[in-house]
Amino acid sequence: MTIDWSHFTPWSSLAGGMLIGLAAAMLVLLNGRVAGVSGIVGGLLVPRAGDIGWRLAFVGGLLVAPAAMAFYSVSPRIEAGFGTLALAGLLVGAGTSYGSGCTSGHGVCGLSRLSPRSLVATAAFMAAGIATVLVTRHFL
Repeated sequence: MTIDWSHFTPWSSLAGGMLIGLAAAMLVLLNGRVAGVSGIVGGLLVPRAGDIGWRLAFVGGLLVAPAAMAFYSVSPRIEAGFGTLALAGLLVGAGTSYGSGCTSGHGVCGLSRLSPRSLVATAAFMAAGIATVLVTRHFL
């Protein structure tokens, strides 16, 4: 195995991880809510009074961030078509329903709270991702 040093970005990855952790900590400290993206978006589909504003602000931040990155001429390269991305989104949505949470809820917030259920869920996410890459890149 070799590392592609031209695309190895430890400092920006560390900064991104710190920003995600800071945002999750701020949401739980200031709002008492766990930063599980699927739950936040799901709460917008069945809105409750007094619970919409912070959810819209959170999702708005998720939508504004790629635009801000494009402003700085940083554009991600996605090697998949629209159909593949739509199918992947549907599968992730189904997985969050079956797993009672998403990668952000379990992986970021649940692990930081030392939740055994989140540890198992995150291990399952990682194993599924590794298996998917192995099959799609080496066997198909």
